[in-house]
Amino acid sequence: MGGVLLLRILLTNHTLAGRTGTETFIRDLALGLLGRGMHPIVYSPDLGPLAEDLRQATVPVVSHLGDISEAPEIIHGHHCEETARALLRFPKAPALFVVHDWHSWHDTPLAFPQIRRFVAVDQTRRDRLVLTQGVPPELVTILPNTVDTRRFSPRTPLPSRPQTALLFSNYIRSHADYRDLERACQRQGLSLSLAGAGFQRSLARPEDELGRYDLVFGLGRSAMEAMAKGNAVIVWGLEGLGGFVTDGRFQTFLNCNFGRRLLRPATPTDLERAIAEYDPQEARSVQARVREAFSLEHMVSHYLALYEELLAESSAKPVPLELTLRAAADYLDHCVSRPQVESLLGRKGAKSARRIRRLMDAFVYLGSLAVLLCGWALLSERQPTWLRVAIPAACAAMIGTLAYFGALVRARSGQLGLLGWRRLLQL
Repeated sequence: MGGVLLLRILLTNHTLAGRTGTETFIRDLALGLLGRGMHPIVYSPDLGPLAEDLRQATVPVVSHLGDISEAPEIIHGHHCEETARALLRFPKAPALFVVHDWHSWHDTPLAFPQIRRFVAVDQTRRDRLVLTQGVPPELVTILPNTVDTRRFSPRTPLPSRPQTALLFSNYIRSHADYRDLERACQRQGLSLSLAGAGFQRSLARPEDELGRYDLVFGLGRSAMEAMAKGNAVIVWGLEGLGGFVTDGRFQTFLNCNFGRRLLRPATPTDLERAIAEYDPQEARSVQARVREAFSLEHMVSHYLALYEELLAESSAKPVPLELTLRAAADYLDHCVSRPQVESLLGRKGAKSARRIRRLMDAFVYLGSLAVLLCGWALLSERQPTWLRVAIPAACAAMIGTLAYFGALVRARSGQLGLLGWRRLLQL
């Protein structure tokens, strides 16, 4: 890094409240930069346990850019809204923008003049930048994801045949999503465990959990972490099957970030064939490649080199403030503000709430009618006196219970309707 020893780097991310791919990327990069003597600062409006982990490691974390009184020298941007705020708050700092996702709106690249480089984690994301978003190819660099190999230390050697398997994904939310995979594992004599936000089992320390499993199903960063640990890995996701990761397939899979572009619809038989490819020797070869060429230290070195280029270009040709303000005006013309989103969600939530109330009304009426008909059928026979008293009492209690729960759902219908639309937008 030449004479730059105390570089302040502002890292942005739309959330630090979970443990998704970009969140763990930010954590690892911030800690890696700190270890090189840099001064990383992390900004996100949504903070959680991972933010606290960074603070414990003495990395400054803020949810308001106004809390930073000393301007950063570099802005390392993730997600358009948070990056735009940082660029306007610190207009003299050169920036780069990293794209991790193929389609999410928050990874839409910004046309601010301070952004002098765009980084894609694989060829798929480069295609998004160059072929769909108009970013000049000479400004795009591909830097694959990496793994902190100090945290993901090698596991014990794999057995000759797999006995345990793990589905490691934040995107799988229901049993229907992985039913075929579960059946394929059962036919191969494997017990399948689940980990990820969709299963309400996010792994705070996956490096401690992965060693318990022989075979891991996952995508992207999760797959790379399992490879670095020494697990046998099959690329698999909601859209289908990518296949068993071998040394010969490694580069092809890496070019797609072990992700969606590899996936094809698969039958249970296809999944069984992929499991049957399990090979401990191939897993060891893949592990060696990941640990040798895709460690956190390699990524930090690449980014430090990019930062140095940005500083040199910015010093030679600074960006006039007028250009930044024009870019900000264009951005505001085309972006959808949060109040607009909230208003749209409010209208959709209200419509959903009305439907929920109508459904609950019908449910209560039909349920009450069914209970009364059942009671009438029983009372029409010759029954003991105690039963003729107990049945109407039970019917009354059941009708009251239905009415109570119906009223409860009606009272919360607005919250339920709005929550449904929020969850849909998060998919």
